[in-house]
Amino acid sequence: MSTTIATAKEDTSKQVHPGSKLENGRFYISKYGTSVGPVSHIRQEREELLAKEWENFSVKLMSATIGGMVSGVDLREDLSDDVIAELRSALLAYKVLFFRDQPVSGEQHRAFAKRFGELEIHPFLPSTEGDPELVRFEKTPQMSGYENGWHSDVSWRETPSMAAILHGVDVPTSGGDTLFADMCAAYDGLSEKMKERIDSLHAVHDYVQAFGPAVPDDKKEEMREQYPTVLHPVVRTHPETGRKILYVNRFFVSHIEGMPEEESHELLLRLCREAEYIEYQCRFKWEKDSIAFWDNRAVQHYAASDYWPETRIVERASIIGDRPV
Repeated sequence: MSTTIATAKEDTSKQVHPGSKLENGRFYISKYGTSVGPVSHIRQEREELLAKEWENFSVKLMSATIGGMVSGVDLREDLSDDVIAELRSALLAYKVLFFRDQPVSGEQHRAFAKRFGELEIHPFLPSTEGDPELVRFEKTPQMSGYENGWHSDVSWRETPSMAAILHGVDVPTSGGDTLFADMCAAYDGLSEKMKERIDSLHAVHDYVQAFGPAVPDDKKEEMREQYPTVLHPVVRTHPETGRKILYVNRFFVSHIEGMPEEESHELLLRLCREAEYIEYQCRFKWEKDSIAFWDNRAVQHYAASDYWPETRIVERASIIGDRPV
């Protein structure tokens, strides 16, 4: 028996770990359209973010490459240009910034957002009364949440928003978290073969998939004329950082231009699934008067709808961006 045990140990020691020769340490399981294994490509960015220091505030890294909890700044104040510039740099680095204990008024919320650009008005979502630049998501026992899918905001616009600033007005005792996915890391983690396949592709984005049912029949033609389908690259380039970003989502993408329907569908399913890998995510637990400020070009987000019938009220100011290239 001792001889058998020794042989077994000897044979085991000669085995090669299945992850040791894989690209980025990941293995694609084609049957289920998913990958497993370590995402080793995020190591360098994680180390760089951990080493960052800021002059006007402090930031705690929330996960490997995404999410920074900011302290030492009051968003109700008229912040100096230097602080705003540094916050913008932090946003580019962490992709989403979080703030606690920021009891901003609607006017202060808008004023802070306008320091980063012109604000958009959303044609399909309700706004705060008398304040069309603040979208109000008010969920109650009569109105449950439906934003629980990975997406980037208004990608159906010719010029989607650059960023969004969300204020927690009334939050549930538990649940209602918002999750964010780093779509720069998601692109970087693709195989070179997949990158070559998608780098020159364009996808059709269409508001109808998510907002179409809410448009009255007598307004459908008018809204379609005002908001036609748009083409955006499957891989966009960030206009400030130069990073490549995987830019497709299930909420608003209809299909890939010029590709057979079945092939388009299968490819989009695989690409959209990249946002679901936990290694690319951070999760934010809301408290009253918390604020999340995300780079809508670089991330996707998911609002967990697990708090019904409790109330969840948040208000969002979105900053107009540029056309993806």
